[in-house]
Amino acid sequence: MGSGIVASDHSRVSKAWLKQRDKAAGPAMRRAQGLGLLDGLAAIGFAAGLAFGADAIANHRGPLVLSACLLGVAAAMLLRALLAYAAAEAGAQAAASAKAGLRAELTRAVFGRSEGPRRSAGEATTALVEGVEAMDGYFARFLPTRLAAGALPLLMIAAAAIASPICAAILLATLIPFVAAMILAGTAAAAQARAQFQALERLSGLFLDRVRALPVVLAFQAEGTTAAALGRSASDLAERTLRVLRVAFISSAALEFFAALSVALVAVYCGFNLLRLLPFPVPEQLDLKRAFFVLALAPEVYAPMRRLAAAYHDRQAAEAAAARLSTFEPPQAAPVVAPLAAAPAIRFDGVAVRYPEADAPAVAGFDLDIPAGAIVALVGASGAGKSSILNLLLGLAPLSEGQILIDGAPRPDLSTDIAWAGQSPLILPASIADNIALSRRDAPRAEIEAAAQQAGLGPALAERPGGLDFVLDERGSGLSGGERRRLSLARALLKPAPILLLDEPTANLDAAAEADMLVAIRAAAKGRTTLIATHAEAVAALADKVVRL
Repeated sequence: MGSGIVASDHSRVSKAWLKQRDKAAGPAMRRAQGLGLLDGLAAIGFAAGLAFGADAIANHRGPLVLSACLLGVAAAMLLRALLAYAAAEAGAQAAASAKAGLRAELTRAVFGRSEGPRRSAGEATTALVEGVEAMDGYFARFLPTRLAAGALPLLMIAAAAIASPICAAILLATLIPFVAAMILAGTAAAAQARAQFQALERLSGLFLDRVRALPVVLAFQAEGTTAAALGRSASDLAERTLRVLRVAFISSAALEFFAALSVALVAVYCGFNLLRLLPFPVPEQLDLKRAFFVLALAPEVYAPMRRLAAAYHDRQAAEAAAARLSTFEPPQAAPVVAPLAAAPAIRFDGVAVRYPEADAPAVAGFDLDIPAGAIVALVGASGAGKSSILNLLLGLAPLSEGQILIDGAPRPDLSTDIAWAGQSPLILPASIADNIALSRRDAPRAEIEAAAQQAGLGPALAERPGGLDFVLDERGSGLSGGERRRLSLARALLKPAPILLLDEPTANLDAAAEADMLVAIRAAAKGRTTLIATHAEAVAALADKVVRL
């Protein structure tokens, strides 16, 4: 009972969440739906062309009439092919637009300062990749087909009623169990699809966590245990996938049965009516033209419903993903503030940082006044809270107590005002120039070159073919630790921000490399309010003020 209530709640939340995003598909979705309706009208024309053609042959109406009928049939076939292609293209465009918007929302929720629960790397990765891709079929196939499936069968039955009210009644009567079978199949598939997505999420998270912990796994010789855990998770996903397929196959068989039954009943009725062998009286007598029209149209009545049934598992996959994606809360919109015009004064007043997983605060009761344009060094042992203080300004750590004042006033968003160089610089699989320009995408080439030279990257560029155009891989393509830090410093130099944050800029460098880095740091800090977290006394000697934690 409890699990059923939870599943029902999840279903309601998923449907409401998906309904909110239906509008994100834009004009392309409306175009795809309109093309689907036109395909139904073309199907009626196709059936009419066949009926008139058969009548022309049976009653010897001449080659001109027959040619006109055949030309109409060919034109209807070509039109339907073009409409199907255009509808598929429009659906793909609608899906691409909706997925791009959704991925942007989820990225803001994952990396922004959201009020929701903190997400693991595996959960975030699954949401951004598998979760968003699960929406593709929903927007590309299900939504464009849904309108046609609701309107076209009734429209075609109405067209059939003009030729034969009895056949129209047969089609309408068999349509009811067809719809009931779709509803039952969808209900059965929904729970299985949710379970499959959860299994996929667990496998993705487990695999990502084990890859990140691979050195530890190898060090403790836990390869067998890790492989067994991944195998169990993969087997669970495979089993749940088979359950989804099993439901899909059974539901498809049921739908095909009712569709075939309807066509068979119409065919039997038309045949016996034409031969005048019906065992009961009916208020109509069919001729070949009307009977042929109804027979040609009968399979088309169920074609939109069949397409909807084929796309129904896309809806179930989307609802299963939506149950998880709906828990990603968007970050609170920060008020729009003008960028700082000059290096500001910064004041930390009774600041505390407490992470959700930690028993004790990383920083407590921290007070510090930094004059405008000054260099301040935070010195202390590992775990003293140096990086947490920098992360506060970056918005990457929670401000549990106290306040931070910029030029005497709170400032909710400093993202555009900070240039930052961290301990482990991010290296993208791109050129050195593109890696430096990560902090300022619109930077001219001349400014990128100047930042690289100012950061001391000249010798490294001279050793590599192409210089700034040398393409790095995600591992840095042989860049030394000092060169990586210089690249990170070049990013900070390229961004004209009035606040500069440096986290252990000379860690693990030899004396010569450290001396060269100090020159670059001094140049980078000119005209900025600079906060440096460091263990090195040589770096601290650059500072106007040293704070020991």
